[in-house]
Amino acid sequence: MSDDFVLDVTRIRDDARRKMAAGPVTDTYGLDKNRVIAILNDVIATEVVCWLRYTRHAISASGIDRAQVSAEFTEHAKEEMQHALRAAERVSQLGGDPDFDPGSLTQRSHTDYTTPADNDLKAMLEHNLLAERIVIASYQEIIRWLGEHDPTTRRLMESILEEEEEHADDLVDLIGV
Repeated sequence: MSDDFVLDVTRIRDDARRKMAAGPVTDTYGLDKNRVIAILNDVIATEVVCWLRYTRHAISASGIDRAQVSAEFTEHAKEEMQHALRAAERVSQLGGDPDFDPGSLTQRSHTDYTTPADNDLKAMLEHNLLAERIVIASYQEIIRWLGEHDPTTRRLMESILEEEEEHADDLVDLIGV
């Protein structure tokens, strides 16, 4: 078996010196950086809308199981906001501007913002489960698209996906399906 791997450290050092202003993005970056930034900005919008929906449901929920359901919604809301902030940090690392524009959040989000009746905990749970399933499917597609071209963004999306799957599992348990 032949080992033909050769690392030209001199060339890498020279390139790094010449392009210091590019920060962490090197010539070996495998994708259109602006496309990745746009996709991550849609992820930010999705996560903010999910944070808003969970927060509203946590506050407005009423009924006999309110405490347990509201606590779960509150926990999920905190994690959704952390997902948005992590995606925003990656946008910044890639040289882009994180887009938190309230005017376009719902248009860019993969999920909807819903407001079921305050006493309809089952509808709240179902709306959030639907949103989690949409997020899981869309993030899986993003991860496949990123592949080996941008391992840092892929790992970020994989870690967010893992938490989204946990959210869906929690919601299924609460619904009792």
